[in-house]
Formats: sequence, C-alpha cells, structure tokens
Amino acid sequence: MNLPNAITVGRIVVTPLIALLPLVDSWTARAIAFVLYVTAAVTDYYDGMLARTRNLVTDLGKLLDPLADKLLLLGTLIPMYLLGGGRGGWSPFTGPSGQTELIAPYDPRNFAFATPWGRVGLPLWIVLVVLGREALMTIFRQVAARRGVVIAAIGPAKWKTGFQSIWVGAAYFWFAYATWLRVHGPRLGEGGTRFAIGFAWFNGIVGTLAMLVAVALTLYSLALYFQRYGYLLRGRAPAVER
Repeated sequence: MNLPNAITVGRIVVTPLIALLPLVDSWTARAIAFVLYVTAAVTDYYDGMLARTRNLVTDLGKLLDPLADKLLLLGTLIPMYLLGGGRGGWSPFTGPSGQTELIAPYDPRNFAFATPWGRVGLPLWIVLVVLGREALMTIFRQVAARRGVVIAAIGPAKWKTGFQSIWVGAAYFWFAYATWLRVHGPRLGEGGTRFAIGFAWFNGIVGTLAMLVAVALTLYSLALYFQRYGYLLRGRAPAVER
C-alpha cells in the first residue's frame, strides 16, 4: 500500500469519530471532531494530488478514494441534521436568534447556525438532495464505465465540493463554539459578549451562504453531467457536430 492509499485509509478510519464526537455534549469532544474533519478534508485533496504527481495512482486508490469521500459526507450530515435543527419544514430558517440564547442556549440539541436574521438549520430535504445526488452519480459513473466512458469531475462539481467543505467545517466549528459559549458565556463581560455574538454571527453567515451555494451547485452539476453524458442512458452515441 502506497502513501496516498494509506492517507485515504486513515480518512476512512477516523470517519466514525467525526460522526460520533459531535453527539457528545462536550465542547472539547466537538472541537476534536472539528479538527479531525478539517484534517480529513485537507488530506482528501493532498492524497489525490500526491497520487497524480508521483504516478502512484492504483486500482485500490480508485476504489478507496470515492468510498472515503462518501463515508465522510454521510458521517458529517448525520450529526449536522441531528444537532442542526431545521427538522420541522422546508425552510432552513428555524426562528429568531436572540443574543441571550446564544450565550445560554435553551435547547442543547439545537445547534442551528446563528445569524443576525435568525437561526438557520438543516432541513431533511437538503440532506436528501446532497445524498441523492451522490447516489445518482455513483450509479451513473458505473453505467458509463461499463460502456467504456470515464466521467471526469467538472468545474462546478469541484466548486461544489469546496463550498460543501466550508459549510460542514462551519457547522462543526459551531457545535464546539456554541457548546463553549453555553458553559463560559455567562462569565463573559459586556465586551466579550459582543465579540462572542459577532463571531457566532460571522460563522453562521459563512456557513449559511456556503450551504446554499453548495446545494445550488449540487443540482447544477448534476444537470450538467446528465446533459453531457445522458446519451449513455439512452444507449446512443452523442450527436456529432458538423
């Protein structure tokens, strides 16, 4: 097993911790989960680059890398949905975000993003869109491979992955930070409280925007894939321009 494959296996091994640690009601455990996620996201880029630049691409790596990506995505969406609120409807906005509530949240299970405009949670339909897209593309790529066609990642899909990583990272950071605020927030002075709330809102804005852009690119990139390679499902060769 070469170094890129070993890094990929490491991502698979830590994914259960990334999925389970946020469910522990401890800001330390959630901070560790955040660090592990950032490490996994960075090494996801690094092992692929290492394999390509050093000619270490293997069949095992081609199998393990997408598996690691999908396990990590599933492992992060589960705690984000369970802790993130937004389970009651289609809108991600779950209600007002009072300053007192940020310092001492009344519901320790509700870690929806805090923004100046209100709480922003993770509704089930977004989870289904993201996971459904990955399932469809996995099946689509297998169909294409049987027909001798390799579907390479396109630009919008790469941007989708980037915004998705920012979104998940912001959520995981918020789990740890909000838990810390619940414990230490009441002891902050007036200036510290203003800074803590401002930083919470900044993280919430970043996470919300990244989530919305990631969902839009999820749908857009899927449409582009089917537009470019849909002929594979129809069993016909693409039309040749003259």
